[in-house]
Amino acid sequence: MNAVRALLRKDLLLELRAKESVPAMALFSLTTFVIFHFALDRNTVAGSLASGVLWVTLLFAAILGINRLFVAEREQGGFDAFMLAPVDRTAMLIAKACALFIFLTIVELIAVPAFAFLLLEGSILPALPGLIAVLVLANIGIAVIGTLSSAIAVQTRARDLIAPLVALPLLVPLLIASARATQPLLLSGGALSVPTKWIAVLGLYDLVFALLSYAVFDFLLEE
Repeated sequence: MNAVRALLRKDLLLELRAKESVPAMALFSLTTFVIFHFALDRNTVAGSLASGVLWVTLLFAAILGINRLFVAEREQGGFDAFMLAPVDRTAMLIAKACALFIFLTIVELIAVPAFAFLLLEGSILPALPGLIAVLVLANIGIAVIGTLSSAIAVQTRARDLIAPLVALPLLVPLLIASARATQPLLLSGGALSVPTKWIAVLGLYDLVFALLSYAVFDFLLEE
């Protein structure tokens, strides 16, 4: 855990100083919501349309952070230094996933209120408890898959292209479950409860891919 804390602290300080990922992700989300606001030619959206707009935007914003996740290690020799250190290799997986989870959370603190202001009718406050639960579970899945995909792509020349090609197909089940779980929260008549089955799907997805990533990450670093 000391190695995880050290790596996570390094990533957070690097982002705080360089501001390469979070501002780009937040700006992309805000710009996309503005585009939807005018392109859909309607004052508000609700239900499945609102849920789809929200999750497609957040997913593509996450890709921007995924592309940059391992760039510093690749360009500044961080991989070599980490491989020489007497620590568990999976410490980097946990630290990077935690960093990406934090980045996503910060972006959503900006993006969700903007989404509600630009595209929703009425207050989003009644839907917040359920929405927060879905966001947390989805962020865990995106963080795990994003870390694994970024670790694969960073070793290639076309990493900005490979990372989305690897991550997006794996994230389709998560996108479907998140959108279906969020749909009742964004109905025009008021927020309903989140369907339990979709919460279970998200939890199972997170568990399966967390175990899979843990199993193969050491091999990826060695390669």
